[in-house]
Amino acid sequence: MSPRCPHRVSSVLNRDVKQFGKKHMFDASEETCWNSDQGLSQWVTLDFPSTVRISQLHIQFQGGFSSRLCTLEGCRAGEEPVKISNLYPEDTNAMQISFAVPRARFQVEETELDKLKITFENSTDFFGRIVVYHLGVLGQRL
Repeated sequence: MSPRCPHRVSSVLNRDVKQFGKKHMFDASEETCWNSDQGLSQWVTLDFPSTVRISQLHIQFQGGFSSRLCTLEGCRAGEEPVKISNLYPEDTNAMQISFAVPRARFQVEETELDKLKITFENSTDFFGRIVVYHLGVLGQRL
Protein backbone atom coordinates (compact mmCIF):
# COMPACT_ATOMS: atom_id res chain seq x y z
CA MET A 1 0.00 0.00 0.00
CA SER A 2 1.48 3.26 -1.03
CA PRO A 3 1.31 6.23 1.35
CA ARG A 4 0.09 8.18 -1.71
CA CYS A 5 -3.08 6.07 -1.75
CA PRO A 6 -5.92 8.31 -0.52
CA HIS A 7 -6.88 7.43 3.04
CA ARG A 8 -9.14 8.82 5.75
CA VAL A 9 -9.51 8.24 9.48
CA SER A 10 -12.38 8.66 11.90
CA SER A 11 -10.56 11.11 14.19
CA VAL A 12 -7.19 12.45 15.35
CA LEU A 13 -6.31 13.08 18.99
CA ASN A 14 -6.99 16.74 19.83
CA ARG A 15 -7.13 17.36 16.04
CA ASP A 16 -3.32 17.51 16.14
CA VAL A 17 -2.65 16.12 12.66
CA LYS A 18 0.98 17.26 12.71
CA GLN A 19 1.83 15.05 15.69
CA PHE A 20 -0.81 12.28 15.47
CA GLY A 21 -2.13 12.39 11.88
CA LYS A 22 -3.00 9.50 9.59
CA LYS A 23 0.16 9.88 7.49
CA HIS A 24 2.20 8.47 10.37
CA MET A 25 0.74 4.97 9.88
CA PHE A 26 2.55 4.79 6.55
CA ASP A 27 5.85 6.63 7.17
CA ALA A 28 7.80 3.54 8.37
CA SER A 29 8.98 5.42 11.47
CA GLU A 30 8.90 3.78 14.88
CA GLU A 31 8.69 7.25 16.43
CA THR A 32 5.38 8.37 14.90
CA CYS A 33 1.82 7.05 14.98
CA TRP A 34 -1.82 7.77 14.23
CA ASN A 35 -3.61 8.39 17.51
CA SER A 36 -7.39 8.54 17.36
CA ASP A 37 -9.53 10.65 19.61
CA GLN A 38 -11.87 8.89 22.03
CA GLY A 39 -15.02 7.16 20.82
CA LEU A 40 -16.85 3.86 20.56
CA SER A 41 -15.26 2.75 17.30
CA GLN A 42 -12.57 4.20 15.08
CA TRP A 43 -11.85 3.49 11.43
CA VAL A 44 -9.45 3.89 8.52
CA THR A 45 -10.46 3.85 4.85
CA LEU A 46 -8.13 3.27 1.92
CA ASP A 47 -9.14 4.22 -1.63
CA PHE A 48 -6.87 2.41 -4.07
CA PRO A 49 -6.18 4.11 -7.44
CA SER A 50 -7.04 0.86 -9.23
CA THR A 51 -8.44 -2.55 -8.33
CA VAL A 52 -6.19 -4.60 -6.04
CA ARG A 53 -6.22 -8.12 -4.66
CA ILE A 54 -5.37 -7.88 -0.98
CA SER A 55 -3.73 -10.87 0.64
CA GLN A 56 -2.24 -9.67 3.93
CA LEU A 57 -2.69 -6.99 6.54
CA HIS A 58 0.17 -5.75 8.72
CA ILE A 59 -0.67 -3.69 11.77
CA GLN A 60 1.25 -2.49 14.79
CA PHE A 61 -0.68 -1.01 17.70
CA GLN A 62 0.57 0.55 20.89
CA GLY A 63 -0.20 -1.94 23.64
CA GLY A 64 -3.08 -0.69 25.78
CA PHE A 65 -4.49 1.24 22.80
CA SER A 66 -5.38 -1.58 20.44
CA SER A 67 -8.59 -3.11 19.17
CA ARG A 68 -9.97 -6.46 20.29
CA LEU A 69 -11.99 -6.67 17.06
CA CYS A 70 -11.18 -5.27 13.62
CA THR A 71 -13.85 -5.53 10.94
CA LEU A 72 -12.69 -5.37 7.34
CA GLU A 73 -15.14 -4.21 4.68
CA GLY A 74 -14.46 -3.56 1.05
CA CYS A 75 -15.98 -3.02 -2.36
CA ARG A 76 -15.31 -2.46 -6.01
CA ALA A 77 -15.93 0.98 -7.51
CA GLY A 78 -19.63 1.85 -7.58
CA GLU A 79 -20.63 -1.01 -5.25
CA GLU A 80 -21.71 -1.06 -1.62
CA PRO A 81 -19.11 -2.27 0.92
CA VAL A 82 -19.43 -5.84 2.17
CA LYS A 83 -17.83 -7.51 5.15
CA ILE A 84 -14.62 -9.33 4.27
CA SER A 85 -13.58 -10.67 7.66
CA ASN A 86 -13.22 -10.09 11.37
CA LEU A 87 -9.73 -9.96 12.87
CA TYR A 88 -8.94 -10.44 16.55
CA PRO A 89 -5.55 -8.78 17.15
CA GLU A 90 -3.58 -9.12 20.34
CA ASP A 91 -3.09 -6.20 22.73
CA THR A 92 0.64 -5.90 22.08
CA ASN A 93 3.26 -3.57 20.61
CA ALA A 94 4.44 -6.24 18.15
CA MET A 95 3.76 -6.16 14.42
CA GLN A 96 0.82 -8.43 13.65
CA ILE A 97 0.54 -10.06 10.24
CA SER A 98 -2.56 -11.73 8.86
CA PHE A 99 -2.28 -15.09 7.17
CA ALA A 100 -4.80 -17.00 5.08
CA VAL A 101 -4.92 -19.87 7.57
CA PRO A 102 -8.35 -21.33 8.38
CA ARG A 103 -9.55 -20.47 11.90
CA ALA A 104 -6.67 -18.08 12.53
CA ARG A 105 -7.48 -15.18 14.88
CA PHE A 106 -5.87 -12.76 12.44
CA GLN A 107 -6.89 -13.91 8.96
CA VAL A 108 -7.63 -11.97 5.77
CA GLU A 109 -9.17 -13.76 2.81
CA GLU A 110 -7.82 -12.73 -0.60
CA THR A 111 -10.26 -10.19 -1.96
CA GLU A 112 -10.40 -7.95 -5.03
CA LEU A 113 -11.45 -4.39 -4.24
CA ASP A 114 -11.01 -0.68 -4.84
CA LYS A 115 -11.84 0.52 -1.33
CA LEU A 116 -11.05 -0.98 2.08
CA LYS A 117 -12.42 0.08 5.46
CA ILE A 118 -10.95 -1.18 8.71
CA THR A 119 -13.13 -0.54 11.74
CA PHE A 120 -11.48 -0.81 15.15
CA GLU A 121 -14.09 -1.93 17.65
CA ASN A 122 -13.88 -2.80 21.32
CA SER A 123 -10.74 -0.80 22.14
CA THR A 124 -8.53 -1.93 25.01
CA ASP A 125 -8.37 1.72 26.11
CA PHE A 126 -11.09 2.81 28.54
CA PHE A 127 -11.83 5.91 26.42
CA GLY A 128 -11.86 4.06 23.09
CA ARG A 129 -8.65 5.52 21.67
CA ILE A 130 -6.64 3.57 19.09
CA VAL A 131 -2.91 4.06 18.41
CA VAL A 132 -1.42 2.58 15.20
CA TYR A 133 2.31 2.83 14.44
CA HIS A 134 2.19 0.89 11.19
CA LEU A 135 -0.52 -0.19 8.77
CA GLY A 136 0.31 -2.11 5.64
CA VAL A 137 -1.91 -3.80 3.08
CA LEU A 138 -0.15 -6.33 0.87
CA GLY A 139 -1.43 -7.66 -2.40
CA GLN A 140 -1.22 -6.93 -6.10
CA ARG A 141 -2.65 -4.49 -8.59
CA LEU A 142 -4.97 -6.01 -11.15
